[in-house]
Amino acid sequence: MSQQQQAQQQFADFATDQVETALRFARVTIDSLERVTKLNLDAAKNALEENAKNAKILASVKDAQEALSVRQHLAETSVEQFSAYTKSLYDITSQAQAELAKLVEERTTNFNKDVVSGLDRFVKSAPAGTDVAVAAVKSTVQATAAAVDSLTKAAKQVADFADASVKAATTATTDAVKAAAKKGANAAAA
Repeated sequence: MSQQQQAQQQFADFATDQVETALRFARVTIDSLERVTKLNLDAAKNALEENAKNAKILASVKDAQEALSVRQHLAETSVEQFSAYTKSLYDITSQAQAELAKLVEERTTNFNKDVVSGLDRFVKSAPAGTDVAVAAVKSTVQATAAAVDSLTKAAKQVADFADASVKAATTATTDAVKAAAKKGANAAAA
């Protein structure tokens, strides 16, 4: 195979990889958008059904004590539903972010390997004395890869911390509303 044919093949391989990467990005994005849309449609349907049910319950209230009890129950239910919705939305976005980060990491790793491989091929046909320059470029590529790896690990740690924080906040909010509802019910009963 001639050098020109090799170059053409390398370019074709590169273009194919880029198209496949773009398609993977698009797939992740569209899948995530589809899941968010389904979540929103389900939430809208549930809200409509809940509002109709709540209107019937409120219409059947006979006295102030019962109205207060119903109001507290409805508030608690609403917060639980909203917490479940936000958790689902957060899960979808977190999963999409993780998939996209993985894809970027793969592409960065492949790019670095391709650069080092290209430099190795260049050294074989390069004039004498260029090995020092090539070694410097390789060193830079390796240092860059190490820096990207460190940043990726740090970003994952931040994402894990944020995930734990969101889950804790959701639980705390739901628990606080339940406690306030019980406290209000006890005060109304007294």
